[in-house]
Amino acid sequence: MSKLLDTYRGTVYPWHCDHMNHMNVMWYVGKFDEATWNLMSHIGMSASFLRRHHRGMAAVDQRISYQRELHAGDTVAVRTGILSVTEKKLVFFHEMRNADTDEISAITLLTGIHLDTQARKSCAMPDETQLRARQLVTTHNLPWPA
Repeated sequence: MSKLLDTYRGTVYPWHCDHMNHMNVMWYVGKFDEATWNLMSHIGMSASFLRRHHRGMAAVDQRISYQRELHAGDTVAVRTGILSVTEKKLVFFHEMRNADTDEISAITLLTGIHLDTQARKSCAMPDETQLRARQLVTTHNLPWPA
């Protein structure tokens, strides 16, 4: 687990909670999305890089397993690992934990494709990006079959 990267820290606010008094699923996805952009920046695909080179990332598959509820006032930490890297594709996961108890609240598995935003088709990630991503490749016990 040493290859997991800290990609997000935050707090659950009352407006993140639904009528059942726990953080609504839309906020889990939002916090995972923020963690994703921190990961992308870490491997060399910052927003400025993507704009400058007419590139983008598209999520083509996402799975979420909700493990424990989060409530207003809880602090959240997300750690991220990469499972595989190909020329055009990243498969990665985020593990969201209650930062006070260290219990896993949710895990998401994502597949992202690198895009040429002008041609509107997939393209190879820069070699340096692929290298940085491969340095984070790890294994992890996920709640889905391989």
